[in-house]
Amino acid sequence: MKKLKIFISSVQGEFKREREELANYLRHDPMLGSFFEPFLFEEVPATTHSPGKVYIDEVKGSDIYIGLIGETYGYEDSEGISPTEREYDQARAAHLPRWIFMKEVKGIVRHPKTMAFIRKIEQDVSRKKFTSLETLKEEVYRSCVLFLKQTGKIESHDFDDSLHPTEGFNALDEEKIREFVSIARKKRNFPLKDTATVEQVLKHLRMTREGKLVNSALLAFATDPQLYFPSSTIKCTHFHGLQVQKPIPDYKEYGGTVFEMADEAVNFVLSKLSLSTGTRDKSNRVETIYEIPRAVIAEGIINAVAHRDYYSNGSIQVSVLKNRVEISNPGTLPPELEISDLKVPHSSYPHNPLLAGCLFLTGDIERYGTGLVEMYHLTKVRGLKPPLISLDEGFKLTLWRPSAGTDHDTIHDTIHDTIHDIDHVATEIYTEIAELAHRLVLVIQGEMSRVQLMDILELKNRSHFANNYLDPSLSDGLIEMTLSDKLKSQNQKYRLTSKGIELKDRLLIPQPIQKPVKMETEKSITGEATGEATGEVTGEVTGEVTQFVNAEVRRVIVALEGEMKRSEIQQKLELKHNDFFRIQYILPSLNLGYIEMTYPDSPHHPNQKYRLSSKGIALKQQMKNKRQP
Repeated sequence: MKKLKIFISSVQGEFKREREELANYLRHDPMLGSFFEPFLFEEVPATTHSPGKVYIDEVKGSDIYIGLIGETYGYEDSEGISPTEREYDQARAAHLPRWIFMKEVKGIVRHPKTMAFIRKIEQDVSRKKFTSLETLKEEVYRSCVLFLKQTGKIESHDFDDSLHPTEGFNALDEEKIREFVSIARKKRNFPLKDTATVEQVLKHLRMTREGKLVNSALLAFATDPQLYFPSSTIKCTHFHGLQVQKPIPDYKEYGGTVFEMADEAVNFVLSKLSLSTGTRDKSNRVETIYEIPRAVIAEGIINAVAHRDYYSNGSIQVSVLKNRVEISNPGTLPPELEISDLKVPHSSYPHNPLLAGCLFLTGDIERYGTGLVEMYHLTKVRGLKPPLISLDEGFKLTLWRPSAGTDHDTIHDTIHDTIHDIDHVATEIYTEIAELAHRLVLVIQGEMSRVQLMDILELKNRSHFANNYLDPSLSDGLIEMTLSDKLKSQNQKYRLTSKGIELKDRLLIPQPIQKPVKMETEKSITGEATGEATGEVTGEVTGEVTQFVNAEVRRVIVALEGEMKRSEIQQKLELKHNDFFRIQYILPSLNLGYIEMTYPDSPHHPNQKYRLSSKGIALKQQMKNKRQP
């Protein structure tokens, strides 16, 4: 059997000992030596060819690339590029598996070009840290064994396909299996009937072998999966600022089956996100939109559950911060994929194929290999910054909230969009509503059933909805049942009380649009830029207009010509919901003094119309002037 050639790349002077020891280790380890042959440039005999050509040719002829990254960048050629980076680029061009190991010791100071090289690597592949020669050997060994398993050179089972050594069918919750079958039949036409036995269902799902359970059966259907896999949890945290730091306002750790903990984690994130009630009604109800689409949040969390490394002692981490949501899991990309592949349709290589299969059958995974592609699409449609994937110490997905801005935002763009842009006014205003019961109040229109309310709020877990939304709203007297004497009636619906109506009116009062938040570590806003931006806003706009002018008021000002009825303004703005238009548009415009009534002493006069005040005329002229070249 021909051995696989491993090209060891690094700054030779800095890693002289590590290179030699690693080569000896690969050659003399009883198992690794049977499969791998390392290559070191310093072992090449003298030749008439240039060193650059030699090492590039050797990379081309290799099967695996190992890169060691430390402090120094190394010798630079005429273009300022080191041999190590040249070798990496060639390995990338040749689509070789690239294993990067970064030295981490206290007080290390890396060369600026080394830092840039690391950032470049992070966009492609994961990297592991080592602190000593022994830890380097351990990490290389793990990578070699994983590669041999994934390529079928040594026989192995994935974690979810491995037999559990002790537990049997009595560890499973039969009701959970019945519920799974019912959902799978509706979502994917699962062939087995509800009357199928537990053994039949598990056999069909390939979750038994030789009459014993595999790990995935316990993760999906056990009464208490964490009894067998303590780290198979999702830890959720909420921070008010931009950094992960104490104190932590809210922390939850969710367990249960893979379905249960994923659902709980999604609900946690949604409860921390702001809501939009929209500015364009598509029906006779207030349209509710989360600032990050639920589908994006769910995909990120389900992806972590399906692809994490369950051999690791680490848990999935979900952090909600002021301008982003971070989802991290102890896993990595399969060798067949790079980060760039995730943005386009690609083949699926799940780390836990049996679990992924179950999640597909329940509809949590829509189609293999398309989830992340859809995530990029949905965030683009919503106008959010594209998701960021990092492979530093695992797989981390960053989802940006609207306050993070967009890739093309500049100081001038942000101010122009917020104050002066007439044609592209914001269509959503996001409101922070910490009390979940208040969110229920916000979405109720008339009389609505539990199913309708859960659908609007995009919630799937009935008990979560009841405990956190419905019951508190009833207890606080914000809503009431239409059939109060028949609590469990199938025709039961809910409506607002007078107290709830009063609260809803307050919730619908417009709030200032969130401006993009810069990371605390960023220094992109220079004094010169800040001065220019401040001059534009305070000198030219707020010198005459002191109030914050939100998008809705600006739209009214632009639309209003002469004297117009409320219905005429509403029609011109293509809005259908009367109360929403009155509360969100007309009242703020009146209260801020930009429009006035033709019959101010008789607000409900049948011939009532509206016109711009002198203040509104001045602001409209300013906005027009700004649009002129």
